[in-house]
Order: sequence, then C-alpha cells, then structure tokens
Amino acid sequence: MPLTQPTQKVETFTLKNNRGSEATLLAWGATLASFKVQLVSGERREVVLGCDSIEDYQKQEAYLGATVGRYANRIKQATISHLGNALSLTANQGVHQLHGADDFSHREWQGEQLANNKVSFTLFSADGTCGYPGNMQARVDYTLDDDNQLIIDYSASVDKTCPVNLTDHSYFNLNAAADSTIKQHQLYIAGDYYLPVDSEGIPQAGLKSVENTGFDFRQAKTIAKDLGKDDDQKLVGGYDHSFLLQPAVVERGEAVARIVADDQSLAMEVYTDKPAIQLYTGNFLTGTPARSGDSYQAHSGLALETQYLPDSPNRPDWPHKSCWLEPGQAYYTQTRYRVYEPNN
Repeated sequence: MPLTQPTQKVETFTLKNNRGSEATLLAWGATLASFKVQLVSGERREVVLGCDSIEDYQKQEAYLGATVGRYANRIKQATISHLGNALSLTANQGVHQLHGADDFSHREWQGEQLANNKVSFTLFSADGTCGYPGNMQARVDYTLDDDNQLIIDYSASVDKTCPVNLTDHSYFNLNAAADSTIKQHQLYIAGDYYLPVDSEGIPQAGLKSVENTGFDFRQAKTIAKDLGKDDDQKLVGGYDHSFLLQPAVVERGEAVARIVADDQSLAMEVYTDKPAIQLYTGNFLTGTPARSGDSYQAHSGLALETQYLPDSPNRPDWPHKSCWLEPGQAYYTQTRYRVYEPNN
C-alpha cells in the first residue's frame, strides 16, 4: 500500500530542560531535528545533523534523525521467513529492504506534547504495509531530563506475528564547528564481535572477533585511526557495521558506547537494552541537505543505532533473543543519549 504523505504543515515540538538545553522534534518520521546542549560557558551547542525545511527532510536519503521501522537495518532479498513460511517485503535498496522501506521514517506521526520536556508520537501501520504482516500500533516517547539525557522509549503491539526492530537514526557531531567531521572524535564501543557484510550491507558468514582489527573500540580511539583499514570496511566505504554488545554491560545498565569531541569539550554516552549497535560513520553523506542552505560531507556525523542484528528475521542463529513479536506481547525498548562536559 502507498505511504501516507502529509497534507498540511508538519507539526514541530520543542523539549526544554532546566539547564537551558533544547530538543526539536518533527511529527514527520518522529524525527529528532535538533538537540542543543547548554554548556557551562554559556554556549548552546548543536550536536545532531539536521535540515532547514521539511522539504529537505523529505528528499534526503540519509534518514537524518528519523525513527525507522518496522525493522531497522537490512533484510536480505526483502524476504522474511518464519516457521517455514516466506513473506515478500517491499524492496527499497536494490533487491533488499532497508529500514522497513521508509514506512515509519517517511510518514507523519501523531504527536502530543505531554510536558515541557516530553513529547509522544504514535503511528498506526496497517496489515501489509511494506509487506509486513498484521496491524501494528507504535509509540515513541522523547524526554529531555535535567542531566541532559535524551531518553527515547519505544513501544509497539501487533495482531499478527511480525519482526519488530525500532531505532533512532540521528547523526551526532559534538564539535563546535558546524562544518567539521567526526573523524577525530574518540569512540568507545563495548563490543567483542562485529558483523561483516558484503558491498550491499548484507551479513555474510557470521560474527567475527574485533581482536586485532580496526573494529576494536573496547579502548577508546579516534575514528580516523583505523577508518578504512580493514577489507570489511573497504566494501562499504568505512564503518557501517553492527557490533554485538557485551551482555554484562547491557545487563548492568552501563554505557555501551561513548563519543568525545575533538577537543574533549563535550562527550556523549549511549545506553540501551538492545543486544547490538550499528556504527555508521556517514560514509555517503556528501550532498545531503544541511542547515543554512549548506550540504553535508562524508563523515559529517556518525550514527549509533541501537537494535537487533541485521537480517535477524532470517537468522535464528544470531546470539540474542528473537526479534519476532507475537500478538498479545508488548514490545518495549529504551535508548538514552547522555551529553556532558568531561571537564565540568
């Protein structure tokens, strides 16, 4: 079925905390359009990439700040298999499906301001939308607390068995200069294994140890240090891979990833209950519309997408719980981005 297009001006919502920080959300794609963090110095720094207009958001192909689903990341051959039954999905990246074929990210959600620092978005996805089985009700709540944490709560229900994997596709850059790249950001990821993919981003044999590879971020290092080093990176122009997170780190509620600005003036930690995180270093951002009429370049930002491993509906062997949601079950997951000044 065709995706619903907006028929009126897209609603915009603003979240504010008591520290002077501010986030802007769009009903289009339940999108995080801006996150400005108030610093001790008085500077209010923008930390996410974004566009000037809804028209730019609708034409860009980088999923800037969008909520993606029903299934984030790639599904091989746009086909899912469950209990011996194969179901064809809408292909939107060659013969494969990426990010649910734009259903969640390219529709207008119903938004409601619940408090000065909280907004809720809801969406109904009908049976058969982009090939997925069952009617689905989805909800995403954004909360900006006084610790400069942007908290994203996802919930969903279905009336037919369906794979569900919702995530945020924001791109972060913690530098003060709007035209900078993230290559000199320090990055930490609590992942012992990464998932190699082919040139189309489709998983191959299985997980590989990060040991003695450019994918080892267990000790923080600059992104530039090993960017493009590995053959697995060369296939996709840099880092665009999922990491299986250390289960103990997730279970203890510790940060699963951390980035630090070039000059160490600002840092951000990522918390999640999901088993994996996709690192994308913006390898193909060149030409994407930016603010003030500009355009982004490669590596202008990086995405840290909390999720299940890609193609999970077809890979029951992946070492995490099933991504399939049954009728009567409740889907719930939370991601938190905590931004702070390391030296204050």
